[in-house]
Amino acid sequence: MYATNVCPYCVRAEQLLKRKGVTDFEKIRVDQDPLLRDEMIRLTGRRTVPQIFIGDQHVGGCDDLFDLDHAGKLDSLLAVP
Repeated sequence: MYATNVCPYCVRAEQLLKRKGVTDFEKIRVDQDPLLRDEMIRLTGRRTVPQIFIGDQHVGGCDDLFDLDHAGKLDSLLAVP
């Protein structure tokens, strides 16, 4: 997950992932290194955080993550090794 330290959406996304049992995710702090923000933009085409990947799949931001959960699709994505 590409994130910043003060982003409330990053916190919400992280809380949802933890509720789903995901505890070993990587948080890439784009507020500490402009090159990481550039990398995030290159990979996602988006400038806002969080930008969340499950495995190699970009799922989007916080709202996208919650939409996947509400649609019943998040658990199956998280179950893929």
